[in-house]
Amino acid sequence: MAKRDHVWVALLRGINLGRNKRIAMADLRAAYEAAGCGDVRTYIASGNVVFTSSTGVRGRKALAKRLETAVEEATGVSSRVALRTDAELAAVVEAHPFGDDTSSTYVTFLLDRPTAAAVRRLEALDVEPDLVAVEGTEVYVRYPTGLANGRLTGALLDRTLAVQGTNRNWRTVARLAELARG
Repeated sequence: MAKRDHVWVALLRGINLGRNKRIAMADLRAAYEAAGCGDVRTYIASGNVVFTSSTGVRGRKALAKRLETAVEEATGVSSRVALRTDAELAAVVEAHPFGDDTSSTYVTFLLDRPTAAAVRRLEALDVEPDLVAVEGTEVYVRYPTGLANGRLTGALLDRTLAVQGTNRNWRTVARLAELARG
C-alpha cells in the first residue's frame, strides 16, 4: 500500500524583507522539489509554500529541518520554517477570534507551542489598542491602527513568548488555506 501524500503549508521566517535573505520563488520551489516535495506552489514572495509530502504530522520537525537545510543549501539563505497541514490552516481561519472584520488581523505562526506562563505574560502586556489572542501555536493580532503603528511588535512577541514565529496578514492566511484545500 502506497503512503498517502499530505498537504502542507510552509511559512518561512524573515525572507525577502529588505535586501537581506532574498530568495526567488522559482529557486524556493526548486529547493522544495529537490527535497522530495510534490505539487510545489508558492504564493507571493514572502516565503509561503504549499506542497505535498508523504511525511505525516508526527514527522513535522524532521520535515521542517529537511526543508530548512534544502533552502539554505540551494540559496545560501537560512530561514526557519513553520509547517501547518491543510486541516490545521483551515482551523486557523475558522478560529478567527475578532468577529467578521478581518481587515486588520494578522496571524503569527509559532515554531513551537509557548508555555502557559509565557501566554499569561503576553496577555498581561498593555498593547492597546491592539488585540491579541493565542490559540495553540498561533497568535492572532488585530492592529486597528495598522501593523506599522502597532504596539505589539514581532520582537516583543518573540521575547515575551520565548518562541519565534512568522507573521502573515489575514488575506495571505485565507488564500493559503484555499490553495491548500485545493
